[in-house]
Amino acid sequence: MVIEPSQEPEDDPAPEDRGPVVRGFSVLAHILAAIGTIWILVLMFVIVADVLGRNFFDSPITGVAEVAGRSVVAIVFLQITAAIMSGRMTRADFLTRIIARRAPLIMRIMSVLFSLAGALVFAAIAYATWPDFIASWRRGEFFGVPGVWTIPTYPFRGVILVGASGAALAYLGLAIGHLLGATREVRP
Repeated sequence: MVIEPSQEPEDDPAPEDRGPVVRGFSVLAHILAAIGTIWILVLMFVIVADVLGRNFFDSPITGVAEVAGRSVVAIVFLQITAAIMSGRMTRADFLTRIIARRAPLIMRIMSVLFSLAGALVFAAIAYATWPDFIASWRRGEFFGVPGVWTIPTYPFRGVILVGASGAALAYLGLAIGHLLGATREVRP
């Protein structure tokens, strides 16, 4: 779609060539991705400690399964904007490479449409998450077992909201870039 990791570094646009808004958004996206990566590392240690505690000391860490399950979704939404902006979203590109080689204009139109579809999907996720986020914040909603272990749900919903909003904006930026011809396609 955008820039392939195998392309030469000098083919990548310099950060200063992208404008202050795009640079700032990119920095924010990569900070969120780094937070997601640190979260993975911490989660790994907590899961290992839980397994060790459960098997060797018959004393599991309360709430690890619940937090781990919700963390996976949160981590994905923390990292998705950076993945979109760096052109690393998973896709089957065997067909797009053929189209790009034989009909670059068709590929450009398809890229605009795919990017707009991505923006719409993530905007819909953000739109659907907003009321649940506000409700969980106002009601003090939590998950877990009251009296044993609980954690509020709004931070997880907030991460989904921020990640989906960022992803929608990233896809919208890609669509505009493809439309204006500013975003390069993968070389066939």
